[in-house]
Amino acid sequence: MMQRKINLLMLLFSLIGGAAGFLIGEIVLLRFLDEWPHWLVIGVYFGIMAFCIGLFCLIAELISPKLNGMSWKQRYSGLSWKLLVPATLVLLFAAGSLLELGYQINPAGAKKVNDLVLVIDNSGSMAQNDPNNDRITAAKNMIAQMNGDKRVSVVLFGDEAEVLQPFTPVGTNAEKQAVYDKLDHIPGTDAGTNFDLALSETLRQIQDQGESNNGAMVILLSDGYSDLDTAAALAPYTERNIAVNTVGLSVTDAGGVGLLQAIAQMTGGTYYDVTDAGQLSLVFGEIYNSLGDRTLLTERTGMYADSTYLAIYRAVALVIIGALIGLGLGLIFDNRYLARNFAIGGIPAGLLAGLLLENGLHGSIWLDPVVRLLAALLLAGIIALFSFVLPIRDHGKSSGGTGRRASTRPGRGREGFDHARRNSSSKGF
Repeated sequence: MMQRKINLLMLLFSLIGGAAGFLIGEIVLLRFLDEWPHWLVIGVYFGIMAFCIGLFCLIAELISPKLNGMSWKQRYSGLSWKLLVPATLVLLFAAGSLLELGYQINPAGAKKVNDLVLVIDNSGSMAQNDPNNDRITAAKNMIAQMNGDKRVSVVLFGDEAEVLQPFTPVGTNAEKQAVYDKLDHIPGTDAGTNFDLALSETLRQIQDQGESNNGAMVILLSDGYSDLDTAAALAPYTERNIAVNTVGLSVTDAGGVGLLQAIAQMTGGTYYDVTDAGQLSLVFGEIYNSLGDRTLLTERTGMYADSTYLAIYRAVALVIIGALIGLGLGLIFDNRYLARNFAIGGIPAGLLAGLLLENGLHGSIWLDPVVRLLAALLLAGIIALFSFVLPIRDHGKSSGGTGRRASTRPGRGREGFDHARRNSSSKGF
């Protein structure tokens, strides 16, 4: 006999679990997004979310066993506790991590930029154009934005070029501070400007220490001009798809402006004209944001901010997440009918959550968490409601008067008993 069943207490507890998972996940997101790889943070977030929803749903069904019946509570709830972690935390961590890795792949096939080289002019004219070392402050502010996926290198140039900081990860405060210390102790010079050496030293750094899986980007800041064979100097950059963004600080020479513009244009970068050194932090921040860092749970920026492909990907990813959370709940209760209902419920729940994230995230530190909370509640609430949408097989009444859960194993419940008896009769016993 098929019956429609719903546990209103489970619906309430599922919403509470979704809110609890959101709160713990937000702590992880805030604390570790800039230190851990994105795939790890997002995997942990979804794993915690699924675990909290599963935990509270299990508690609700133990308090009021409307869906599985008193027999389940008395005989099989121990198995449900054993299945809780693998069916929620482990399953959704794996799925969330893999989906986030896929989300990081650029639609055009270009490598995601994780290596940045700051090429900073340290010629004598900087004492006049940047007396307060705002270019150093801008570099430090940009490094402060960088997360655990990124590496930075710093090249100084005047008449000569030198690597102040080889490529280093800057995911932790200690790693960032080590780079700050080097930037704070740059000596002043009366040197000239040599773009050729600056670009060749930068390329050598990328070739020698760059990682094959990482895309690279260069930010070149200068206030001067030098002779440069742009075709020869920039050919290796164009071959490797390395964009050189150029920043001209108080450049009054038309030749200097033209050269910086040509370098950016030929390599696919952007030229920024800055008349006040105090604006450098804003410009560096804009360049960094153009990298298009993104996760399934945060705003998408940069050149792929309006990508239709990534918008669809996010929606599909949340549909998969929703379906797997529903499937995990069914696995916890070891009930194929509940697994079917909950998994089906996860499809519209995930779609609505994905559309909400895609259209509601705008980089606000106050509004984005609210959007993620609503998405979590949509997932938790709609999945729990779907126990009522499709009928669940009833195999009789337990001593407590509630419907017994569907058994999927021979020898368990009435269906298993009948199966064993039929087998025995066919063998002549």
